[in-house]
Amino acid sequence: MSDNISPTPPSQPPASPGPGQLPINWEREVLEKLVFATIKEQRANRRWSIFFKIFLLLLVFLGIASYFNLSILGGDAEIGRHTALIEIEGNIEAEGSGAAAVVIPALNKAFADDSSVAVVLHINSPGGSPVQAGMIVDEIQRLRKGYPDKPLYAVVDEICASGGYYIAASADRIYVNKASIIGSIGVLMDGFGFTGAMDKLGVERRLLTAGENKGFMDPFSPQSPKHKEHAQEMLNEIHEQFIDVVRAGRGKRLHETPEMFSGLFWTGTRAIKMGLADDLGSVDSVARDVVKAEDIIDYTQHEGLPERVLKKFGAAVGSGAFKAAVGEAARISVK
Repeated sequence: MSDNISPTPPSQPPASPGPGQLPINWEREVLEKLVFATIKEQRANRRWSIFFKIFLLLLVFLGIASYFNLSILGGDAEIGRHTALIEIEGNIEAEGSGAAAVVIPALNKAFADDSSVAVVLHINSPGGSPVQAGMIVDEIQRLRKGYPDKPLYAVVDEICASGGYYIAASADRIYVNKASIIGSIGVLMDGFGFTGAMDKLGVERRLLTAGENKGFMDPFSPQSPKHKEHAQEMLNEIHEQFIDVVRAGRGKRLHETPEMFSGLFWTGTRAIKMGLADDLGSVDSVARDVVKAEDIIDYTQHEGLPERVLKKFGAAVGSGAFKAAVGEAARISVK
């Protein structure tokens, strides 16, 4: 072998990129970052998708449980002998605890329960719609005929006036506090008239109707004697219906006076003397001393979490659908 053959020099590491130059494997690094970012985004989307599916299933379950009046814990426990309670709080109107659509199902459930010894209406109401009150009274009268051995008591804490007393008068007995406000057996229709202010401001009312009485009680037109007379006749008719309910419910206990049906109201103590109420008492004392069943079960239909969540969820979905429809209609019209 020749002595002048030199050994192979060791391999040198790749030279570092100079300033402003990309790394030799920059394509691979960028690709890896894109792949990892895509995987991370897919995982996040998958987690959110699972979350929304679980949330939707929970809403559906709560809605079904609410609709069928089921308990999340597996159904109602065995209920023994008890006093059934139904709360009527606030105005008697189409919405709220005083609505016929809320009170009537509770009444039916309370009367139908074999374990309920008596039904107590706990009323704190200044009054409201004679229609809603009348519907509740009609149902009470029907149920009392169907369940003659199950008494119905009305208990008042603060106030039971007008439409509230309309309902209470259909009970077997009415219990009050000595300072409760009872009565206001009357009917009203109120409003405003702006004709004088319009004359001073120089505003002309232009009202066109098909039917001579279609502008009945229009606040921007002078009050017609004919319309006033007609409105008064309606009020008198409803007032007589109210009086008939009170007389039928209270019977011989009622000590009528000229002012009894005038719309005035009295304290609980005075109401007892007048026969508008029977005795002093509270929900607890009536259940304990009158019904002889101290256990009280509330049959009031309260709007719970499922209803509130579903209502808001439905409102949000409806709002989104409305906006989408309006937006689509706008796009179509623009085209």
